Amino acid sequence: MTHVSNNNDERMSGGVNPGTNDLHPADFESGGFAHHVFFTARQTLKRHATGGNVLIFATVLALIVANIPGVNTIYNDFWNQEMRLQIGDFNVLSHAGHPMTVLQFINDALMAIFFFTIGLEIKREVLVGELSSFRQALLPIMAALGGMIFPVGLYLVLSAGTDYVDGAAIPMATDIAFSLGVLAILGSRVPLSLKIFLTTLAVVDDIGGIIVIAAFYSSHIELAFIGYAAIGLAVLIVGAYMKIQTKMFYVIIGGVVWFLFLNSGIHPTIAGVLVAFCVPSVPVYAPKKYIKTIRRTIRNFNEEDDVALSQRTILSHEQMDWLKKIESASDKVISPLQDLEDSLHPVTSYLIIPIFAFANAGIFLLDVEPVSIVEGISLAIIIGLVVGKFLGIFLFSWLTVKLKLAPMPEHSNWKMIAAISMLGGIGFTVSLFIANLSFGDMGEPGMELLNNAKIGIVIGSFLSGLLGYVMLSHYLPASNPEHDEDEELDHEGN
Repeated sequence: MTHVSNNNDERMSGGVNPGTNDLHPADFESGGFAHHVFFTARQTLKRHATGGNVLIFATVLALIVANIPGVNTIYNDFWNQEMRLQIGDFNVLSHAGHPMTVLQFINDALMAIFFFTIGLEIKREVLVGELSSFRQALLPIMAALGGMIFPVGLYLVLSAGTDYVDGAAIPMATDIAFSLGVLAILGSRVPLSLKIFLTTLAVVDDIGGIIVIAAFYSSHIELAFIGYAAIGLAVLIVGAYMKIQTKMFYVIIGGVVWFLFLNSGIHPTIAGVLVAFCVPSVPVYAPKKYIKTIRRTIRNFNEEDDVALSQRTILSHEQMDWLKKIESASDKVISPLQDLEDSLHPVTSYLIIPIFAFANAGIFLLDVEPVSIVEGISLAIIIGLVVGKFLGIFLFSWLTVKLKLAPMPEHSNWKMIAAISMLGGIGFTVSLFIANLSFGDMGEPGMELLNNAKIGIVIGSFLSGLLGYVMLSHYLPASNPEHDEDEELDHEGN
């Protein structure tokens, strides 16, 4: 998944001709520009992979804490504590007139921020990323469709006539952080094209998950709240049309829309996605105007001032004014969409998702019957993740390439695609989220199903990750021809 736009990221990627300050089509076709595009893609992929390590730590910690006698009681009771953010008698953190619990706050509020970030990512991908070119996007799109159809189909076959059939969407997700974390272990041996293929596949999976949540996990619809939320979204759309660039405008009104969705019967995470689609992607300054502003302002600093500026000293009023102009111009050349995505990515990767995992992955294993792992909902989810995801992703990829609808990823072969298909079975985060939506409100029977579903998700994701790693380790070449070039570009970027 590249992180490039026709405005800000062209500036970042070197798409400006130094001689004229203009952008030329040749710059996009040159090898140099393509290499810089790949550099920005690598930076995004590295952040996802690092977030995967934090997610693994939070998951393991949750499993440990949930199985320590005495401590697990505190752990479980904590998530049921009520939360309030009141202004008079009005509680912002309320749902249908009742205060939200800590767990509901995590799943309905913090995860709305996570889905807001996904919405920003999807919009950028459609505008300027891997999803902006139909031919370029077709292979991961088809792979993702297969990776959703097959797991759901296998789950429905295995769960027909049971009380857990409603959890069919659980094994359809791919966790981008976990899967890229596995790729990170193999380092430079993994071609960049495979990382981008897996990332784009996961983004399309997220779109599928969003559609499923919106369509099947809504209840007790309150039309009045939906109407008010629609007005809020209309205000955001008008604000984007009027080129309002203030990020707080979208954050504050987006928060109101989230509250209205929370009480409308439609899951509030959908509000995060819809608000993200309203955030403008066009900066105030075009790159050409930005560069002119920088050059004009920087001329105020004379060479004879270099010695004085090299010392730590207070700036003059004129120097402060010059630097503030540069700072203001830098803010205005980055679109609100890109700025919010870059700002929120560390928050979601290193805070929100680990908190979600710590709160939801705590499975009490001491009274679990071993046979329950190979039967019922656990087995259906494991088969869906390990077998369904693999078959769906691989077969749909194979058909797409064989029909010459899309090319193979560069520096890859079918054995590597098979290994990536196996990694697609790491469902974890969104799978846990959908499992909570499926069984979290069913009382005691639902809690047992939810616990067994979590066991299936953890085991299925672990098996997919382990098998995918073993396959990649065996099928990847000992060295990657892109590696030396990547190291040189990383060095230049730093």
